[in-house]
Amino acid sequence: MSTLPSKKSRIVGVDVGTKRVGIAVADPLRLFAQTRGTYTPDEALEALREMSGEEGIDTIVVGWPLTEEGTAEDATDMVESYVDRIREALGEVTVVREDERYTSEIAKDLLRRAGVSQPGRYDRGRVDAAAAAVILQGYLDRRG
Repeated sequence: MSTLPSKKSRIVGVDVGTKRVGIAVADPLRLFAQTRGTYTPDEALEALREMSGEEGIDTIVVGWPLTEEGTAEDATDMVESYVDRIREALGEVTVVREDERYTSEIAKDLLRRAGVSQPGRYDRGRVDAAAAAVILQGYLDRRG
């Protein structure tokens, strides 16, 4: 019996915002996160439906907004509502909540180190997609 994950099934990272949703996907071996793009909330649901139909999604790792102290805030309710929409769109899918504190700052730093120029580095869409990759990569790293 193989311990490798199904080639068709993906783990997806999602960074939810009120205006934009960043999406990242794990490679087939589930080692590395790659940005997929930034969408409006409705477009993101459609992109997730398409990915689910084409490649399969078994886990969605959602950035969970917490305060500095690690407690829930108003944004947490907004993300929880979006998680409900994801479940409605995809049906049975595992959703994992991942602490997203500092992910946007980490994403900006990674974009800087990758050589993205100053104006592009702070493009909110690019940062949101990179933050989704940071969220997903943290989850993948902990899974070993």
